[in-house]
Amino acid sequence: MFDFALYTNALPYMAALAVVGWIISLVKNNVDIVDSCWSLLFLVAAGAYFHTGPIQSERGHLLVWLVLFWSVRLAVYLTARNWGHEEDRRYQAMRARNEPNFRYKSLWRVFGIQALLAWIISLPLLGAMGSAAPLGILDYAGAALWFIGFFFEAVGDWQLTLFKRNPANAGKVMDQGLWRYTRHPNYFGDFCIWWGFFLIALAAGAWWSFLGPLLMTGLLLKVSGVALLEKDIGERRPGYADYIRRTNAFFPGPPKD
Repeated sequence: MFDFALYTNALPYMAALAVVGWIISLVKNNVDIVDSCWSLLFLVAAGAYFHTGPIQSERGHLLVWLVLFWSVRLAVYLTARNWGHEEDRRYQAMRARNEPNFRYKSLWRVFGIQALLAWIISLPLLGAMGSAAPLGILDYAGAALWFIGFFFEAVGDWQLTLFKRNPANAGKVMDQGLWRYTRHPNYFGDFCIWWGFFLIALAAGAWWSFLGPLLMTGLLLKVSGVALLEKDIGERRPGYADYIRRTNAFFPGPPKD
């Protein structure tokens, strides 16, 4: 059953984290910190649902641990990736479109919107808390899908980091390792992680929580993920057109050599 009161419990905590991120962005004059906050918003939501909910089940413990591992790894990775670099070109373009006073407008246009989206996407985390029934086949299937997603996301990020560290690869297209089978192993991994969360929520009877991973899938494919990244990457990476020809965009598959 959908518990609206429990659902709203998480919102103040998520909003508080968004405001903290925004204050840091004012000090740095750089909104990249929102990338680090993104996954932590879900950790805050999971913690709020678990600790303020009426049921603290085995399933709830499982979800909290899975969210913890995923969110902390991603936040650490993105923080390290962005550290010492100028503001990402996506945010530079947003800043140019929203001057003057983008630094203040970003409270809503960047941090507020991210918190709202995260709140909606967190529905499976809420749904998994609603049943004290023992773990079953759907829970194990969801955990297995989460593991596949975590592997693709973490290993894909690690492989890309090593590739970028090599000066000889400047201007080249990453087409090795997992990137040989999908142009976006990290996004595919995120996709698997969230549908894994849904399967665990479904085991608790929360069929309605599919809206969360469905929204995440739309963002990954059509908004802030694949579509945005590939919008102009061909201009910056001359070999990317051939990479597109050879490699699946999202779901892994054998390269078309």
